[in-house]
Amino acid sequence: MPNSALLEVKHLRKHYPVRRGLFFPSLVGYARAVDDVNFKILEGETFGLVGESGSGKTTVGRLVLNLLSPTGGEIHFRGRDITKLSRMEMKEMRQHMQIIFQKPFASLNPRKTVRAILENSLDIFKMGKTQDRSRRVSELIQLVGLNPDHINRYPHEFSGGQRQRIGIARALAMNPKFIVLDEPVSALDVSVQAQILNLLKDLQKEFHLTYLFIANNLNVVGHLSNTVAVLYMGRIIEMAPADKLFSEPRHPHTKLLLMSVLTLKSRFENMEDLSYGERPDPLNLPQGCTYASRCHAARAECREQSPELRNCGANHSVACHLISSDATGMNAAKASQA
Repeated sequence: MPNSALLEVKHLRKHYPVRRGLFFPSLVGYARAVDDVNFKILEGETFGLVGESGSGKTTVGRLVLNLLSPTGGEIHFRGRDITKLSRMEMKEMRQHMQIIFQKPFASLNPRKTVRAILENSLDIFKMGKTQDRSRRVSELIQLVGLNPDHINRYPHEFSGGQRQRIGIARALAMNPKFIVLDEPVSALDVSVQAQILNLLKDLQKEFHLTYLFIANNLNVVGHLSNTVAVLYMGRIIEMAPADKLFSEPRHPHTKLLLMSVLTLKSRFENMEDLSYGERPDPLNLPQGCTYASRCHAARAECREQSPELRNCGANHSVACHLISSDATGMNAAKASQA
């Protein structure tokens, strides 16, 4: 059972400067891709991060691997703040932190065989002799369910699901403890998605892996995750155990995401409209809650003060002024105001 935090993120921010002008571009503002994000991932668990396109999910994934430099905040992996590590220290740390990308074909070098792709990381870290590396590649190929004869083929000779298996094998090459799954099945057929998800689940159990699972489909995330956080405009607006989030969603945006899943839609058919309009301009975010402009229940407080992520009980946290710490849900909060 998970018992300690392998990864802890504190007040993580990533702001991109935006400049306009042809010859002398001037700074016009900052796009807040990630803005004050806090969470921890326990060892051996899967932490799901969901949200609509542009919410900052992939940016968070790249930040926690230090592939992007944060504007602010801390990222603790095994108790060490990786944002303060030297280049050589970070290289050593990367053996324990890997990523599986969304598009398997784009993430594989088309000019290299499967053998060369899988041996690359082993070469970089000088792991074993030539025979040891060749043996390790053969083990990885069979581990992800591919035929040993595939080892000398090129990426274009495989299907989408097979390419993603190669990507998984590459991520496992260094025996990592933590893997970021950046929408690993979104580019695959539905039938293949289930196979890859089951493979990831089996590998996690066998090697005691810890996952950060990024996706925009709550149904997919619920299949694998222990805890799920919902991201909107760079901020976490709701976080809860997966079963709790599905059975008792609190934030209107979470309910909207659940409505987009056909198998869950009937649960919300009798509810009033949960949102309307467009997302706010990321360069001109409103003063208060970033969701206020789309929320039917928004009040003056919502437009003046940004809500904090507060615990509503049972490890269920929500960033919404309409839900107090002792409320049982949004409807209860509304009733108390009537």
